[in-house]
Amino acid sequence: MRLSRLLIATLLLFLAALPPLRAQVAGSPYSVVVPVADTSDAQRDQAFASALGQVLTRVAGGQDLRGNAGYGDALGKAASMVQKFQYQRAATGLILDVEFEPGSVRRLVSKLGVQSAGIKPPVLLLVQGNDGHLLDQAALASLAAAAGARGTNVVYPDGNPPDPAKVAAADPAALAAVNQQYHTGLVLLGKLRDGGADWTLISGGQAQRWNGQGESADALLGDAGNGMVDRIGKQLNVIGAGPSEGKLWVSGLDSAMDYANLVATLQDDPSVKQVLTLGAQNDGVLLYVKASVPMSGLAANLAAGGHLLLQGEPHPGADASLRWLR
Repeated sequence: MRLSRLLIATLLLFLAALPPLRAQVAGSPYSVVVPVADTSDAQRDQAFASALGQVLTRVAGGQDLRGNAGYGDALGKAASMVQKFQYQRAATGLILDVEFEPGSVRRLVSKLGVQSAGIKPPVLLLVQGNDGHLLDQAALASLAAAAGARGTNVVYPDGNPPDPAKVAAADPAALAAVNQQYHTGLVLLGKLRDGGADWTLISGGQAQRWNGQGESADALLGDAGNGMVDRIGKQLNVIGAGPSEGKLWVSGLDSAMDYANLVATLQDDPSVKQVLTLGAQNDGVLLYVKASVPMSGLAANLAAGGHLLLQGEPHPGADASLRWLR
């Protein structure tokens, strides 16, 4: 059904009772796996510090905190924030699975003077080898390690992966299926070839493409992981750019529940300070939003979460336009 002004006015009376939508990511953002040479205290403490650095970057929304006062001291006390850890054997050698206490990490991020923009969703990896088949987790280890070292989580396709061609074309149905299955709007598509690879990063329906060269598959994939994080950061890391207020147009709302879920999604975003509905037309609504980041950055971050798609030209009277995905 189409939204009406009367329906929106009625829904506003009930939104306070709705629980906010929470982003779902694969694994805990407070858990990290790091390689270790042995089980000595020195190696373990070094691993705790490396793991905490990755977790801090995640919780700070991808920001580089290494220059913040107190950062080095915090890493030196990483062991005090560890909730549990476990050594494991992997194909690459000995690894340490470390999980930090969430409250302690969030308090530390605040103490470091950082305003979090929320934990970024993971990136779905759809990387094809020379034979056209999708590479598995073991084959993509160097890419995941490079991304993880900079605080970016990844997820892998399951037994029923999405069609890479449809994802690359930003097909709305394909991206909606990715969101439902993997809870993200970030997808890295890759095609390996002799001595190089072609890459496409899909973020909220928008594509960034580049090529890579490498003498070995591990080097090629590691460079791709860093390139992916750089591009995500440029698009999504807008913290510190200053507060703003503006208007967002969101289309694709075919029911009252779609509208309620949209408002709940906005209210659950830590950078959003206020949301007001200004009007509705057909399947779209015009929203007034006050946020701690620019409207373009807010729209990009919302789309990266997977529930929305970035649109091209803004709707008349809006600073940015998005489309709701079911």
